[in-house]
Amino acid sequence: MKIENISTLGALKKSGYTSRSIKDELRDNLIEKIKRKEPIFTGIHGYENTVIPELQRAILSRHNINLLGLRGQAKTRLARLMLTLLDEYIPVVEGSEINDDPLNPISRYAKELINEKGDNTPISWMHRSERFAEKLATPDVTVADIIGDVDPIKAANLKLSYADDRVIHYGMIPRANRCIFVINELPDLQARIQVALFNILQEGDIQIRGFKLRLPLDMQFVFTANPEDYTNRGSIITPLKDRIGSQILTHYPDDIETAKRITQQEAKSDLRQKENIHVPELAKDLLEQIVFEARESDFIDEKSGVSARLSITAFENLLSTAELRALKAGDAKTTVRLSDFLGIIPAITGKVELVYEGEQEGAAQVAYNLIGDAVKSLFPEFFPKIEKLRKQNEESPYDPIVSWFFNNTDEFELLDDLRDKAYKSLLESVSPLDDLIGEHQPKLSKKESYFVKEFVLWALVEHKLLSKYRFTEGLQFKDPYGSFISDL
Repeated sequence: MKIENISTLGALKKSGYTSRSIKDELRDNLIEKIKRKEPIFTGIHGYENTVIPELQRAILSRHNINLLGLRGQAKTRLARLMLTLLDEYIPVVEGSEINDDPLNPISRYAKELINEKGDNTPISWMHRSERFAEKLATPDVTVADIIGDVDPIKAANLKLSYADDRVIHYGMIPRANRCIFVINELPDLQARIQVALFNILQEGDIQIRGFKLRLPLDMQFVFTANPEDYTNRGSIITPLKDRIGSQILTHYPDDIETAKRITQQEAKSDLRQKENIHVPELAKDLLEQIVFEARESDFIDEKSGVSARLSITAFENLLSTAELRALKAGDAKTTVRLSDFLGIIPAITGKVELVYEGEQEGAAQVAYNLIGDAVKSLFPEFFPKIEKLRKQNEESPYDPIVSWFFNNTDEFELLDDLRDKAYKSLLESVSPLDDLIGEHQPKLSKKESYFVKEFVLWALVEHKLLSKYRFTEGLQFKDPYGSFISDL
C-alpha cells in the first residue's frame, strides 16, 4: 500500500511513519543524494565549486539561508530547487490552515479534531510542489500580511470574543508551516517588519497581537538580497542578520562557456527559429562577451550589476532580428550576421543602470559601443593581434584587406535587407578575407565563414584600420583615408 493512500491517523501510526522537521528532511535527503551521487541543483551552471557546496553545508547545518548577490544570479532559482530535497509527500491534518502534522499538531483546530476523532482523524497528503511559498518584500508589507492578525469578520460570524484565539487570521508564514518560505529582496522590508521575524528565526514560533498563543512553526527560511539595496533603499537590520545561519554570496559566470550554457538553456525560441536560423559559435561567444564588457564598462554602474537575463533576452532578440530579415527578404533559412547584433540594442538598454557619464553618452550609444568592444576583445583569440605601433615597412596580415578597400572605388555596403545569396557574394568579393581565414582558421566551415568575415571587418574598424558608417539601410565599410586622398 502506497503511503499516500493512507487516509486516517490510525492507519498512519500503523504504517510506522515518523515525523521529521523540514530542516532534518532537507538534510537527510541531501545526504542520500550525495551518497547515491545523484545530481543536485540541476540547471545551475558556474556554481559547482562555489555557491552549491556552501548551500549544501548550510543545509547540513540546518541553517536558515540568505543568498546575497546582484541581480540575475539565480538566487530564487536556487531556493526553488531546494524543493527537490523534500519528501515527495507529507501527511497533514485534513482542513488545517497551517498544514498540521497529524503526529505533532500545533493548531487549536488540529488538536480539537484529534481529541474528538482519535485514530479516525482524516488526513491528506501534501506534495512537495505545494511546499514552497514566496513573498517579494516591498515597503507596504505589514505584520498582518506575513504573520497574522485578528479577523473581525470571523469574530462576528462565529460570535466570538476578540480574546478567543479562533478569531486569528493567519498570515503567509504560518500558512507555510512545514514549507520552504522565501522572502525576496529582504532589505526592502521595513525595519519593524524585520523585527517581527526575530522570534520565528530564533525560537521558531510566532506571537499574534496580545494572544498568549505561541505556534512553534516548522520552517526553512531562504532570504535573497542585493548588496546594492543596503545603501540605496534599505538594509537588513543587524539583529536579523545575526539570526540567519548562513549568508552565501552568489556571482556571475566566470567564463564565456558557462555563460553560453546558461543562455542556451534559458532562452525561449520558437521551434521554427531553431530549424531555420543558424547561429555561428562565434556569434554565441560574441553575445556573452558583450555582457562581460558591460560588467566592466565605465559607463555602467557596477554596483547595480548586469543580469544574466541580458544575454538571454539579447539572444532571443538576435534570433528574431535574423528571422525578420529573412522573412522580408523571402529566405526560407538564414544565418545570423554580425550586423544583426544591432537588433539586440533594445535588450541592452533596458537592463543596465548608467552612471552620469553613460547618461551623457546615451543608452543606445553605450549599447552600440559594447558590441564594438566585444568584437575587439574576442578578435585576438582567433587572429593575430593588431599592434597599435608597428615598425616602418613592417608588414601586417591585414594589409591586403586594407589595400583592397583603399583600391576599391565601389562603395562596400552591407544592407540590412540583403538576401543571403547577395550577402555572401558581397563578402566573397573581398578576396583577402579568404586568405586570412584560410591561414589562421583553416578548419572553419564555409557556413560559419561569412560571419567570421564580417567579424574581421568590424575588428579592423575597432582598430581604426577601416571605417564603418551606419546609415538607414545598413552599414558601409571603407578605407578611412581613401576618400580624403581622392578629394585632394
